[in-house]
Amino acid sequence: MNHFLLKLVPPRPTFAKDMNDDEKNLMQQHAKYFEQLQERGVALAYGPVLDPRGSWGMAILEVENENEAKEILNSDPTVKAALNTFEIYPMRAFVQYAQNKNAAKERHL
Repeated sequence: MNHFLLKLVPPRPTFAKDMNDDEKNLMQQHAKYFEQLQERGVALAYGPVLDPRGSWGMAILEVENENEAKEILNSDPTVKAALNTFEIYPMRAFVQYAQNKNAAKERHL
């Protein structure tokens, strides 16, 4: 398996502070989508990066190849709606997997 860092780029630097109701709804769908990816073991970590110049999203995916990472992102509700764009970077992630689900829930990457 390969690892990729995904950078989800919002439509504007102030997006996290001033999104409208439609954008909030799409972002809720986006969060649910990545929650499901994490439950399946595809998204190892994800969340907002609180950059002072403007927040953006990140995720670390464990997939077969870059095409699979692109397919996952192209299925993101916010990307499908042309709200957000993304960048993909191959990486070498050092991941320690938990021995059981309870330990995984207690551990933060």
